[in-house]
Amino acid sequence: MKKILLTLFMALTLTAAQAQRIHAYVAAGTVTSQIEGDELKGFSHWNATGAVGAIAQLDNRDRWSLYVETGYACRGVYNQRRSSQNYYNIKLDLHYVDIPLMVSFHDPYGGMRVGLGFVYSRLLGQPHGTVDYRPEYFIPDSSDMSFLKNDIAPAIEFRFDLWKRLQFSARYQYSLIPVKKDWKFTQIERGEENTWYNDCYNSSLMFRLLWLFGDDGSYSHKKKRR
Repeated sequence: MKKILLTLFMALTLTAAQAQRIHAYVAAGTVTSQIEGDELKGFSHWNATGAVGAIAQLDNRDRWSLYVETGYACRGVYNQRRSSQNYYNIKLDLHYVDIPLMVSFHDPYGGMRVGLGFVYSRLLGQPHGTVDYRPEYFIPDSSDMSFLKNDIAPAIEFRFDLWKRLQFSARYQYSLIPVKKDWKFTQIERGEENTWYNDCYNSSLMFRLLWLFGDDGSYSHKKKRR
């Protein structure tokens, strides 16, 4: 998988080098996430995200573009609601470096840009957090909370022009491979013990503002041609 991604990165980089115009940008915003397989539901974990990147136009009509960036995102799981339906309380932060490769199509009439691609994420360190549970009912195994270092996720992104060089972006991604394998859970009900194991996957939704540099105005504000 790493060799495939490296080959794809080199091919897209060579394509970008031959592109008509390249724009650098900075991005900042928030990311909300959950971990599929933790027996909890809902995008309750909110944290910050930021990135620097470049957009390369692939044609003269500004229909197709390629963008590559390097960024930071804090994902994880958060559940502190205390109710009879709350299996357990947990706060877990996963700090990632994200490197997405996305190909984007621009609708010149509606102004929306739709990007598809992959995001390679590298875990900066093992998570720090807390796990609290009621042992008489539901027990997640907290003896080993280590996660895999690499995360590869297909992603879809929508971008809108807001004002001059300012854009709004919404991106969703879901892990292609598990970020944690065989997380053990035990449930005790009516004196009977039931144990199972889950593979876990990151699922996250990112909202950002982007500011483009070196833009002469033609990139973000193409007018409809008759």
